[in-house]
Amino acid sequence: MSKKKASTYFVLVVLFFLPVAFLLLLYPATHNYTPLEVIKENVEDLNGFTSNSNEPIQLKEHITVLGFLGANPIEHTIAASNLKELVYDKFKGFKKFQIVMLLPLGTEASVETIKKEISSYESLEYWHFAFASPGHIKRVYNSLKTNQPLAEDLYTQKVFVVDKDLNQRGRFDDREDKEKEKNKPVYGLNGYDCIEVAEIKNKMSDDLRVLFTEYRQKRKGEFENTDTRRANDLKSNHEEN
Repeated sequence: MSKKKASTYFVLVVLFFLPVAFLLLLYPATHNYTPLEVIKENVEDLNGFTSNSNEPIQLKEHITVLGFLGANPIEHTIAASNLKELVYDKFKGFKKFQIVMLLPLGTEASVETIKKEISSYESLEYWHFAFASPGHIKRVYNSLKTNQPLAEDLYTQKVFVVDKDLNQRGRFDDREDKEKEKNKPVYGLNGYDCIEVAEIKNKMSDDLRVLFTEYRQKRKGEFENTDTRRANDLKSNHEEN
């Protein structure tokens, strides 16, 4: 066999087996992925809020990105714009996904200005602005796990992920691999900073993908929580022995 033919066969073999090897490596990673952690239960729902669409807005039975735009929302257009471009545009096609921004009564006109700023050419069908008294907004915020109190104007640049069962999702351990190797103190991730583009573009997008994967597997009957997975692993080990 000539060297030219041998090299051709080698290239063909490599091209065939590389995708197969990749799939074999990918399967256990997707099958045993870690669900996005429940860091707080019983988030307050939005009963009593009004909305810009005149429709009742609920967190229950939705996958929600929840934010607090405060009494001066126009000052925070950059945060809303980042969220629209990096999160809303990416996930608006997913079933039951929504973004909800909470504001005090009296800010309705400002909201119309923000809507024009962040989306001039399309309707924000899955983006809702909900209004209530300051006390009601604070109750919702206080039902979340957070690292700091809500500002006096009812604004925070953090947004939060709430699942269909009113559980707040996030990370108990948000350390990078290098930090874990050095045994740095554990810190979590309760909310995502809309001003930090890298945080919402990478961490938040990854976490939402994981959450949508969880619900997709639940619909197919393929989802295993940690306890179920451990029980199945123990059963498999017992059968092998």
